Amino acid sequence: MDIASLYKVFLQYPSVQTDTRKLKNGDLFFALKGPNFNGNAFAKQALEAGAAYAIIDEADYAADDRYIVVADVLTTLQQLAHHHRQQFSIPFIAITGSNGKTTTKELITTVLKTQFTTYATEGNLNNHIGVPLTLLRIKNDAQMAVIEMGANHQQEIAGYCKIAAPTHGLITNAGKAHLEGFGSLEGVRKGKGELYDFLRESNGTVFRNEDLDYLKEMAKGIAQQITYGSANAQYIGKPIMDDLFLKVAILTAGNETLLSTHLVGEYNFPNVMVAVAVGLYFGISIDEIKTAIAAYNPDNSRSQWMQQGSNQIILDAYNANPTSMRAAIQNFANAKMEHKYLWLGAMKEMGAEEHKEHEDLVALIKQHEWQQVILVGKEFEPVKGDYLYFADSRLAAEYIAAHKPENASILIKGSRGSKMEVLLESLS
Repeated sequence: MDIASLYKVFLQYPSVQTDTRKLKNGDLFFALKGPNFNGNAFAKQALEAGAAYAIIDEADYAADDRYIVVADVLTTLQQLAHHHRQQFSIPFIAITGSNGKTTTKELITTVLKTQFTTYATEGNLNNHIGVPLTLLRIKNDAQMAVIEMGANHQQEIAGYCKIAAPTHGLITNAGKAHLEGFGSLEGVRKGKGELYDFLRESNGTVFRNEDLDYLKEMAKGIAQQITYGSANAQYIGKPIMDDLFLKVAILTAGNETLLSTHLVGEYNFPNVMVAVAVGLYFGISIDEIKTAIAAYNPDNSRSQWMQQGSNQIILDAYNANPTSMRAAIQNFANAKMEHKYLWLGAMKEMGAEEHKEHEDLVALIKQHEWQQVILVGKEFEPVKGDYLYFADSRLAAEYIAAHKPENASILIKGSRGSKMEVLLESLS
């Protein structure tokens, strides 16, 4: 079946699912394959559970006309998503970067929703499956779309741009993340820069952080650039850290507006600034933006503050790379808090830089006073020094459960693979 014909089926049954456990009556089931599973084998189960059709790529599984056989299910999913995207002539804003993608996406979406019907990536569905699924969720009432794009090797962002065809885009930053796949910092910037390449060729618009010189260099040749930052930009603000939570003073038309946030750390300043820039660019008033940002509460283990008993905790356990780790540690060290406990999980996908980057992190930790430091993960073992060390988060959690802190300020940070949220559970 060609894409135009399949799209007619999609218009009849406009809900796509790839997981039989989440299937609803009338869904289209796409039988994706993975290293350890073959979705074709679940097609019959999907139809029995109420799927309208099952899209498969192994004809042997087709038992009746409810099975739609295609050459490759993943490619078909992506082509269908692109075809659906082509039906809309609204702004599609793509977001990529090493750090801050999801927080930035959520802030921008929160701001845009004050004025526009906005569809955005849910959670962090930002990969080769998540991007098309996000596009296929967009309904006819859409006025804005915000698409998060993650990547750990080159040509990934270029591929997502072909599917999503963004009209606007931004790179939060390009730091030392996924070095194993990208090879080097230059490789990271080349990979993230594929978004700029697409917008340059399609005459799109870039929102660019003026405070990062390398983004200015990467964006050369893009005619339409909207800048934000702490100086010399179209949209200017300054971070204020008079307590744990970031405030931002926005300068517009000679007036200063103070934005309050529930975000921990000055490193969130550019994330707030681009949400302000996007909002103002699309005609939303600074007062509406102020209200929207003040109401946003992170609840996804990203710079999430919580009180648990006598302890206050900053949980940032979804992602970690050298850039975000250093920012979080420095911010915590500078915060006006007492009895600081630093619980860090190892950074993943560091490749050949693994030893050096963890060694540098321990050197930074040594520059500050802490009530306690716990290092989790085998990557820390060669460089742990005198700090408490555990091979995995389960062992660390057992120790913490037996030695629970009181009246402590605790930063829990690590890569998703380190499972640092387990430490939080040991406190209860």
